[in-house]
Amino acid sequence: MLELSFTSWDVAGFGADFGALVPFKWNEDWRFQLRSELDAAFFRIYQLDRESSEYVMDTFPLISARDLDRFGEYRTKRVIIEIYDAMADAERSGTPYQTRLDPPPADPRVAHPAIPEVTE
Repeated sequence: MLELSFTSWDVAGFGADFGALVPFKWNEDWRFQLRSELDAAFFRIYQLDRESSEYVMDTFPLISARDLDRFGEYRTKRVIIEIYDAMADAERSGTPYQTRLDPPPADPRVAHPAIPEVTE
């Protein structure tokens, strides 16, 4: 959540409260993947089965329509359900879920470079 929220130096105090020294870069594709992982995780945390999760996704007609216009499919639902399935598989096998993101979330490589200190 920090990576989705701390994207500007304007909220550096907020980031510092969580130990982040520099804001994260805004990257639409990265943010989409990160939000999709979070959405799938919340479905799992709230113990929604796959069918219920698909139903919830179908209650967002504006997102569905936007995706159909842009991608020719309801991409958001597909990706979230794919991740949901991967999380369920990991749970069944007793192995940790492996993020699709490379580098992983909150990695310094997806943050802005630090602002050098000004010396006078």
